[in-house]
Amino acid sequence: MEKKNVAPDAIRSVMGFVSWNPMQEKMMATFPEKKDIILLSPTGSGKTLGFLLPLLSRLTVNTSHVQSLILAPSRELALQIEAVFKGMKTPFKVNCFYGGHAFRMEKNSLTMPPSVLIGTPGRIADHLEKGTFDPSHIQTIIFDEFDKSLEYGFSKEMEFILRSLKGVDKRVLTSATRAIEVPDFVRMNDPITLNFIEKVNISAGLKVKIVPSEDADKLGVLHDLLSSFGGDASIIFCNHRDAVERIAGHLQRYKITTEIFHGKLDQDERECALFKFKNGSAHVLVTTDLAARGLDISSIKHIVHYQMPLSEEAFVHRNGRTARMGKEGTAYMLLNKVDKKPTYIPHTTTVWSAPSERAEIPVSTWRTIKIGRGKKDKVSKIDVMGLLTKVGELNKDQVGLIEVKDFYCLVAVHRDELNALLQRLQNVKIKNINTKVSTV
Repeated sequence: MEKKNVAPDAIRSVMGFVSWNPMQEKMMATFPEKKDIILLSPTGSGKTLGFLLPLLSRLTVNTSHVQSLILAPSRELALQIEAVFKGMKTPFKVNCFYGGHAFRMEKNSLTMPPSVLIGTPGRIADHLEKGTFDPSHIQTIIFDEFDKSLEYGFSKEMEFILRSLKGVDKRVLTSATRAIEVPDFVRMNDPITLNFIEKVNISAGLKVKIVPSEDADKLGVLHDLLSSFGGDASIIFCNHRDAVERIAGHLQRYKITTEIFHGKLDQDERECALFKFKNGSAHVLVTTDLAARGLDISSIKHIVHYQMPLSEEAFVHRNGRTARMGKEGTAYMLLNKVDKKPTYIPHTTTVWSAPSERAEIPVSTWRTIKIGRGKKDKVSKIDVMGLLTKVGELNKDQVGLIEVKDFYCLVAVHRDELNALLQRLQNVKIKNINTKVSTV
């Protein structure tokens, strides 16, 4: 066995970065010390790379054991970490385990164990209980968004996992909030705290506007506001799932392309909703604070607080979806006569005024289709593009984002071509396997 040194500069070149940010540089300098680390860094700051880059120095090639474990509070965050790791193009294998994913398939993948295992606490605890892999070679454990794992009630699972890992000599906890208390069961070794969260963590490019509503339910002024965006993507945050469902239903009745996202949806529903929002099939995502952190959503222009955040931390995390990486964005706070403006809202807020006439929201250019075969059928993005251009007779610019899942693919296609495309793809085969193509 030997260590495999993967130069950060080589990864930077592969991933297209000019340089690492100060937090990432500090993590690479601190990681080799024989102390545990608590990393406090805001959403959108690149902390995934912050812990993955120095982790590579602790991995060994030519070994058939899991060496490092990364725990994440949600399947979306776990999958995002996996995607970042794969994007680094290292020689190390990585697997991602989470609830809603076939346990049998995960177990089978462990016949060739990964160097890095990523997962949610509940699913990793299940594997340890069933003895599907040998944990004795795990030296590093990373708890990403540790405060969220505690909030979601994973304390018992994380405690069990740590008791099962006898060889761990490095613990790393990350959090996007300052208010974090580390339970005794984590057994931190004289931890070093790296704090990159400013007291007032409001991006310089963020504008905050108050949107007053004469009506208690605020749906009318919400419609006016969305109409003023001209079809730009926007996220509407609510505090409760029932509010998400009610608001989305209202917008859909007015033919506004809207998706919902909350914890009660199953895995496929959540992944499909996010994909449709990212690929432009939906202009609006209505969500709880579940979407405030740990999701791979590019910076967008408009964040709408339909219901007031319950804390300053929640306000900051929601707004972290806009004005990222030097870009500008606006957060809108809808306030009726009963709502009170939170004390933490900056004094630089302005009042938004509705235009004299409500503009019509343009129809989205894209629609999303589902192809009923995926990675387990050896289907790749190249296969999907070939199917759509050769059999489906689309031009490349009529095909948008493609996402290949284990058992199916999701693809954005030009709305004007949808009906003809579905006709051409009836009874079609991909990789010489019959498959079904449908809209979602």
